[in-house]
This record gives sequence, structure tokens and C-alpha cells, in this order.
Amino acid sequence: MRIAAASDHAGAVLRAGLVAGLREAGHDVLDFGPEPGSGSVDYPDYAGPVADAVLGGRADFGLLICNTGLGMSMAANRRRGIRAALCLFPLMADYARRHNDANVLVLGAGLTGGFLAREILQAFLSGGFEGGRHARRIGKLDDPGRAGSE
Repeated sequence: MRIAAASDHAGAVLRAGLVAGLREAGHDVLDFGPEPGSGSVDYPDYAGPVADAVLGGRADFGLLICNTGLGMSMAANRRRGIRAALCLFPLMADYARRHNDANVLVLGAGLTGGFLAREILQAFLSGGFEGGRHARRIGKLDDPGRAGSE
């Protein structure tokens, strides 16, 4: 599996550890940075390349990390076709994949320790979209004009 990953400065250490684990597990990772300790950066500048990689088919999924996960979620979800899910627990990640066909996992480094982050990431990557009634709902996300019309 190919995963595009990025963070802001607050998530750089957690991202580096998760990227190393993903590579050890045999995944191909496009790491857009920044390097831990490289100074303050702006999260929208790092959400964009991950969204582009997912939308362009260069990555199967994205991983974004900032201090709370809120900024990265907002930045990524501005892009049509991106369904970024901020997950605090493995069950949230499982549902994000099964029911929401999430294609980007967002974590908050200030809220989620390394062990829990690895568990959430594993749940996200091992899940699959159920389709069915959920596909109809995803269609409404991709075409906001359809929401509320059925």
C-alpha cells in the first residue's frame, strides 16, 4: 500500500515514528515532511501535497498530523474528493473507513500518544468500505447539491 504522509511542526515526531513503522511493515510512504525540529510551519502547506497525492492516484491513503488534528482536517477536507477523518480511537478509524470511505487519516499529536496512534493507523489501514447505503451518502458528500434532495 502507498501512503502519503505529512504534518506540521507539532506532529513531526509522531509522523516520523509512524512513517518508520509503515515502512518496516512493507508500505511505500511518500513523506512530505517536515523534519522534526525544523521549526514552525503552516499546516495548510502540508495538507495540500497529501491531498494531491491521494486525488492524483499516487497514494492509496493519506496521513496528516498536527497538534489537535483540527487544522489538518479542515485544510484537507476543503478538497473535493478528500474525506479526511480525525480519529481519536481505533473504532473511529474503523468506522471512518467502513462507513465514510475515508481516504485520509488525521491524528492529533497533542492528544494521541505513539502506541494509540499506531493502533488507530492499523485500524484505518485494515478497514474497507462497506458500500451499500453508505455509498449513497458518500455521493452526497462528493456532490453537495444532492444533499437533502432525497
